[in-house]
Amino acid sequence: MPPLGHVGRRRGWQHRQSLPSPTVDGAGPAMARAVLVEALIVLAVVLRVHAAVWDRYSWCAVALAVQAFYVQHKWDRLLRVGGAVFQFRAAANSGLLPASMVMPLLGVAMKERCQLEGNEYFERFGVVVAATGMAVALFLSVLALGITRPVPTNTCVVSGLAGGVIAYVLKHSLAVAEVIEVLEVLLIFVYLNMILLYLLPRCFTPGEALLVLGGISFGLNQLIKRSLTVTQGDPVDFFLLVAVVGVVLLGVFLSVLFVFMDSGTWASSLVFHLLTGALVLGVVLPWLGHLLRRNPALWLFQFLLQTPTRICLLFYWSLLAAAACGLVLLQSSKRSSAESKKYRASTVTRKYFHLIVVATYVPGLVLDRPLLYVAAALCLAALVFLEYVRFFRIKPLGQTLRSLLSLFLDERDSGPLILTHIYLLLGLSFPVWLFPRPCGRVGAAALVPYSGVLAVGVGDTVASVFGSTVGEIRWPGTKKTFEGTMTSIFAQIIAVALILIFDSGVELSSGYAWILGSITGVSLLEAYTSQIDNLLLPLYLQILLMV
Repeated sequence: MPPLGHVGRRRGWQHRQSLPSPTVDGAGPAMARAVLVEALIVLAVVLRVHAAVWDRYSWCAVALAVQAFYVQHKWDRLLRVGGAVFQFRAAANSGLLPASMVMPLLGVAMKERCQLEGNEYFERFGVVVAATGMAVALFLSVLALGITRPVPTNTCVVSGLAGGVIAYVLKHSLAVAEVIEVLEVLLIFVYLNMILLYLLPRCFTPGEALLVLGGISFGLNQLIKRSLTVTQGDPVDFFLLVAVVGVVLLGVFLSVLFVFMDSGTWASSLVFHLLTGALVLGVVLPWLGHLLRRNPALWLFQFLLQTPTRICLLFYWSLLAAAACGLVLLQSSKRSSAESKKYRASTVTRKYFHLIVVATYVPGLVLDRPLLYVAAALCLAALVFLEYVRFFRIKPLGQTLRSLLSLFLDERDSGPLILTHIYLLLGLSFPVWLFPRPCGRVGAAALVPYSGVLAVGVGDTVASVFGSTVGEIRWPGTKKTFEGTMTSIFAQIIAVALILIFDSGVELSSGYAWILGSITGVSLLEAYTSQIDNLLLPLYLQILLMV
């Protein structure tokens, strides 16, 4: 790919026009059946949440799921003929239904769980999360219907009815300040979509864009809201918000900058590092200091070295990081000995990183979750920064990172960005970041912080390894195997038993059958979804365990 500065000077990224139109794996009858099964699994999750909660918000979630199902069908047809305004990731369906339901279901489950625990603040926060998710999903559905030709009349009617029901319920449920907050998130989401989908073609499906950009929009709005009001909160929450918003702002500034200059020169590299330093020292750290009411660097130093346990965990994680780097260098040496630039690491080799991440997260979850919270935020900022270095070919490490990361590409990295390793970190961190601490200490909800470890670290890893090595019976319309899915379920059950042994904070007095059913449903979703499973699976398992 040419440097971004050269691309920008050709007015509108003209190289995109020579690319083939996106296609969808579901084009054939078998793949269409796979997409239908994926939709049925998601609808089953929606109905399960509705049966557990059974209030006006759950009815809104059901209405949203029905209209998203219809709109997804129309958008899939649009992608097959290459008629979408933006270029989305090929070899996948739109994923609108599973992505549209994540935030609404998460908010409904959070509201119900915190209502049972008597936590009014997080109960209202759950309502805002659900309302925001519904608003963002409806906006994307309207956008899809607006660019579909011919306009699908029946789908428009269904979407209009669902939107009317949701608008009526939210109008009579939200305070004025909450309505303004939802509209603010929607506005940020619209602008991020227009910018990032234009600058980064083929990096996302519509559903993945909804999930990623919706989460970023909500986090940015929360940071602005807390910055403008004098609030008392946990410092680690502020740290995550500032880290996410900081790396997003850096990416936007760099994209604008390198439109006008070649990013691969030493002069551009110097500007890159100066801009990064100015943003961190002039914006991020003062912003964080304003929220913490103290020196952020001093707070972070004291936080990391507060107890001997934290020091030992940091040393242990450093050893695992060194092992991961050694694995990357080993694969690079194998490519050199193979004398082939097309050499790629096998599926089993890529899953070694999943095991390393599991070995990282489990001790943190058991011994010190606040430390894991902050460390995951730091790692996210570091990985995104290194991706900027690779993408813009910033000297002296840009070309080296480009060469090393190309070893681990798969079909999901079809765009200019390489995001699978970042998605892996996000998948295991989401339950740690999103789970409200005051809610759900006993029962199945006690396993919520482990959702990422179970769904991605254990389930997806075992399914991929066993499915690619010993699997023979394939699920209809997919590349996944029956043996891989069954082994994945069995491995997650064993992992739950080990969690009960080693983590005294997890108490499961009941709900064993529901835990098994939740693991089975998410494993089936892993077998049939064409979306980024590192993002979807932990969130759906978290939702099921919370209700």
